[in-house]
Amino acid sequence: MNKQSIKLIICFVIGAAIWNVSHPENISNNAWQLLAIFTSTICMILLQALPMGAATLTGLTFTILTKTMTFDAAFSGYKNAVPWLILVAFFIAHGFIKTGLGARVAYNFIAVMGKRTLRLAYALVLTDLTLAPVIPSLTARTGGVMFPIVKSLAEAFGSTPEKNTSRKIGSYLIMVSFQCTVISASMFLTAMAANPLVQKLGADLGANITWGNWALAASVPGSLCLLVIPFLLFKIYPPELKETPGAIDMAKKKLADMGPMSRDEKIMGIGFIFILSLWIFGKHVGIKAATAALIGLCFLLFTSVLTWGELLRIPSAWDTFIWFGALIAMAEGLNKFGLTQWFGNFAAAKFSDVPWHVGFISMLLIYFYIHYFFASSVAHVGALYLPLVTVSVNLGAPPFAAALAFGIASNIYGSLTHYGCGPAPILYGAGYVTLKEWWGIGFLMSIVNITIWIFVGGMWWRFLQYI
Repeated sequence: MNKQSIKLIICFVIGAAIWNVSHPENISNNAWQLLAIFTSTICMILLQALPMGAATLTGLTFTILTKTMTFDAAFSGYKNAVPWLILVAFFIAHGFIKTGLGARVAYNFIAVMGKRTLRLAYALVLTDLTLAPVIPSLTARTGGVMFPIVKSLAEAFGSTPEKNTSRKIGSYLIMVSFQCTVISASMFLTAMAANPLVQKLGADLGANITWGNWALAASVPGSLCLLVIPFLLFKIYPPELKETPGAIDMAKKKLADMGPMSRDEKIMGIGFIFILSLWIFGKHVGIKAATAALIGLCFLLFTSVLTWGELLRIPSAWDTFIWFGALIAMAEGLNKFGLTQWFGNFAAAKFSDVPWHVGFISMLLIYFYIHYFFASSVAHVGALYLPLVTVSVNLGAPPFAAALAFGIASNIYGSLTHYGCGPAPILYGAGYVTLKEWWGIGFLMSIVNITIWIFVGGMWWRFLQYI
């Protein structure tokens, strides 16, 4: 018996155990059965018994076979706009990488700001922040665009693990890129794959999260984090090389090698500005985020910047589409059957004697640090977001603030470990940072981030009248 078979058996046994446990009288059989299937699905994802898309499709199939949900209900998630928004955003991200526009943006920032190591770090941060709104995959953005640039810069200054010169500059740039990319992801609805799922789940609790109000709410605390993190890392994890005049020359050479902006780059840039404008102002003319993304995609297809054939060959986009729709359907089922509300009421009763803000922060910290046990941000959101936000709301937390706070945490907690989000194993695998350093810096940065978001973010949200 191979490892995959053992993992699958474990997942099915866990599901069967929940299925056969007596459930409270006010919970229907269908609700309890769906909880068992959902738990097994999450276990398959966590244990990597099956790829995420295959695991979620397996879960949907079992909901139909057991008559827990009808076929229409099980596949209702694909009627939702959220999976389509993410699918199209992946396609647009492919355009940034294919045309070379993402790399050009990075090298232009470096050519202007790369004289000193700290300024070079801020150039990388600005690049990531610029690309974040239209590249929803952390793996694509940080692993596909930023990491090759960071590695090239480190090697250009003779900083490599093979030569035992990681700390010369490479280690610092790797950690800045990693710690800041999760902040950029937390600042836009379309900057990380799970954010639209947060939007959908939040809507079930009465929280109207839009692209605009998410970006506005995150703008001040997120920007402060992006200012603080490179400087703080420069002090506590300093590079040996403080001056980097060669970075400017390297960036200018790369830009010279790339030549003038190509036709496709120019069109990609126009499309980027157009889509971003629709995401910000589209609600005033009745155009929602998914529709805006589709308009942008059609523009790129009409101008031949992208072709349908190449879009069909982007497995990460289609895989994300599959598991997104499945998780939405199961989460909606749990909510429809009343299980989420029951759990919220049950847990809230345990905190009934504490002020709502104490209970809310307690739930948020539990949600944040339990990510040590997750290797997938989406699995974490799917398993715990709705129950813990429901608890917070039942304690008296404003629904919008609670839903958005947990959504932002769903990005930042990826910085804790070397497996907590998509780019983590890529950057860690480069060998520039030891495991002890990675976890130690991750925990320290988590305290810094939480402090900024709670205190500065709290004041900003109060000014915006979100709380």
